[in-house]
Amino acid sequence: MKNKMNQANHFSATAGIQSEMKRKSKIAGSSLNGWLFALPWVIGLILFYAFPLFSSIYFSFTTYSILSPGEFIGLANYKQLMNDGLFWQSIYNTIYFAVFFVPLSIIIGVALAMMLNMKVKGMAVYRTIFFLPTLVPHVALAVLWMWLLNPGFGLVNGVLDAIGITGPNWLGSVTWSKPSLILMSLWAIGQPVIIYLAGLGDIPQELYEAADVDGASWLQKTFKVTLPLLTPVIFFNLVMGAIGAFQQFTLPYTMTQGQGTPDNSLTFYVMYLYDNAFKYFKMGYASAMAWILFIVIMLLTAVIFLSSRRWVHYQGR
Repeated sequence: MKNKMNQANHFSATAGIQSEMKRKSKIAGSSLNGWLFALPWVIGLILFYAFPLFSSIYFSFTTYSILSPGEFIGLANYKQLMNDGLFWQSIYNTIYFAVFFVPLSIIIGVALAMMLNMKVKGMAVYRTIFFLPTLVPHVALAVLWMWLLNPGFGLVNGVLDAIGITGPNWLGSVTWSKPSLILMSLWAIGQPVIIYLAGLGDIPQELYEAADVDGASWLQKTFKVTLPLLTPVIFFNLVMGAIGAFQQFTLPYTMTQGQGTPDNSLTFYVMYLYDNAFKYFKMGYASAMAWILFIVIMLLTAVIFLSSRRWVHYQGR
């Protein structure tokens, strides 16, 4: 009897071990299949992202110029940047654009989203109309606005003349060139508006009903219900808008044919970086600029994330 019980226990243990081995083999096979499917993406990530990223760190300490391998010069590129007047001008232009464009895009985007969230017949058509400028390529957008803001025959100055106002030389004036660019960029904020609309749709209607019962006005509901619960979406668009503003390139480059005129008032940081890399073939210099931009954007993003604890409100918290 004991022998039979021992045999049964032995067979049971053996079966358990075999089952466990099969399970582990199946998991290993699934993992291997997963890595095989992901391998093309991993190879692409290493070749086209990781390798160039780490290579640029090294190149920022060299005189590499595509045409020649260059030589190691330490921090010379960074020291030269500190004495480069156009480098500081491009930083000023970029910060000017970011400081004005990002807050205005949030204010106007939220206002448009609240308007497009109203229960009005044919609202889908209005939403489509406001989103259409986002679909226009930036090059075409620049050409269109260059015509609209032309001081001689542009539509904007024509409308201003009709009401007795003399329009400025928008793109030919140091004073008005950057505000003109901000105006162009604000015309195509359809994507943030769509995100704000999604955020507005996520706010529970019960909160508005409770506010109505308490006798709250539209303004009180906006500042006590809508905006606080929309802050996670505002936070996301703030981060993405700040990063995008510091990488402004296509519009000013197209409008000025890469010259940054007038008087370098439209020479943005990424434009100057591009010129150094692909016009002057100073790849080491451009790599140093790229890493400075990376550090600035990372610090700015970190500040925004740290400050979000005070003003971003999530539902259920």
